[in-house]
Amino acid sequence: MRAVVTVVGADKIGIVAGVTATLSELEANIIEISQTLMSGAFTMMMVVETRNSDFSAFQAELSRKGEALGVNIHVQNEAIFNAMHKL
Repeated sequence: MRAVVTVVGADKIGIVAGVTATLSELEANIIEISQTLMSGAFTMMMVVETRNSDFSAFQAELSRKGEALGVNIHVQNEAIFNAMHKL
């Protein structure tokens, strides 16, 4: 399964490390990654691939990590993301 993961929040040390460590624990491989800072706001978008068949559990674990880091993490199936943004 491939998913689009977005991370948004106030910039601080450890966001990238925390998110990528959790992805590693979930056996997810980062296919593409982009991040930027804008006036103290941190944003990151990734396409990841995982063999994890329980998408809800995958989303929930990343959501918990986001809460612990003080950022919002949103996970969406890549096929749904692409369908929503195709015009």
